[in-house]
Amino acid sequence: MITAPMAGTALIARLDNAGDVLLAGPTVRAVAAHVDRVVMLTGPHGSAAATLLPGVDEVIEWCAPWIDPSPAPVTAQHVAVLQDAVRAHAPRTALLLTSFHQSPLPLALVLRLAGVGWIGAISEDYPGSLLDLRHHVEGDLPEAQRGLDLAQAAGYRLPAGDDGRLAVRRPLPNVEHLTGEPGYVVMHPGASVPAREWPRQHCAQAVRALAAAGYRVLVTGSAHEQHLTAQVAGDTGVDLGGRTDLRALAGVLDGARVVIAGNTGPAHLAAAVGTPVVSLFAPVVPAARWAPYGVPTVLLGDQHAPCRDTRARHCPVPGHPCLSDVHPADVVDAVGALHNRSRYRGVEAVT
Repeated sequence: MITAPMAGTALIARLDNAGDVLLAGPTVRAVAAHVDRVVMLTGPHGSAAATLLPGVDEVIEWCAPWIDPSPAPVTAQHVAVLQDAVRAHAPRTALLLTSFHQSPLPLALVLRLAGVGWIGAISEDYPGSLLDLRHHVEGDLPEAQRGLDLAQAAGYRLPAGDDGRLAVRRPLPNVEHLTGEPGYVVMHPGASVPAREWPRQHCAQAVRALAAAGYRVLVTGSAHEQHLTAQVAGDTGVDLGGRTDLRALAGVLDGARVVIAGNTGPAHLAAAVGTPVVSLFAPVVPAARWAPYGVPTVLLGDQHAPCRDTRARHCPVPGHPCLSDVHPADVVDAVGALHNRSRYRGVEAVT
């Protein structure tokens, strides 16, 4: 049987970062339209994002030793924790969302032993009896479409009126005590790995140039990035480093006219609230798959640089030229191009 059960509880797994989980949103909504409950299985870096997704009823957080960049040793006790949590929810079906370089089969084995009766995934490896649906996707589909393609192969379709774009639960918190009136520009200088960061001195120069051009600029970042956000904000930007959780950050990005970010979770969060993005995109992974999805986007960065498709965490090319050669003036120009456009309503992306 290829088609998944259309009732009961479904488990959807996406075990890596917040941005990956946000890109699973259309898949979640397609499944939720056909089952009674959706439980989302995430890693520790993605659980907060899962709580933002429409259609998710409950979240299981578990660190997968074959996915996490700094995993603990594999133990029977750690695996048993996940199996006990899965048995408590008793899903009839599971969809395992992975990137092209990840295998769904370790998780499929764990879930099969936990009693999940139907499991579907995209898999290049022979799955034997671990998968009921072994799906193939051709080409460089955007990651959100890749997951939705799996859901559709399992028989799940988006409900009428759902455009398949990214989304978050609303209402979002009122953050005007942090931001002031909506209509500002957000600079998010950090990323999960250094290879994806625009040089901080460029970020700081861009904030000053944007302020000189008349924009009100907010600088966002996590608590451990406060030194970075303070340096980038300087005397002309508003430093929000460490002052927002993910839900509040969604509120901040929702009030922005434009968000400037690298290939990192907040870029996908901006897309999920419908805000245009200036994407400083290092080509260590393909932009066709991972650029902000479904919103007007100006893509900056040399997409043919020697680091292309290496998945490098640290830039292998001296000087980090794919991003360091992007000048602050380029970002100011890109913000201007997007600032004058209305919120996304079916307009083709700018690249």
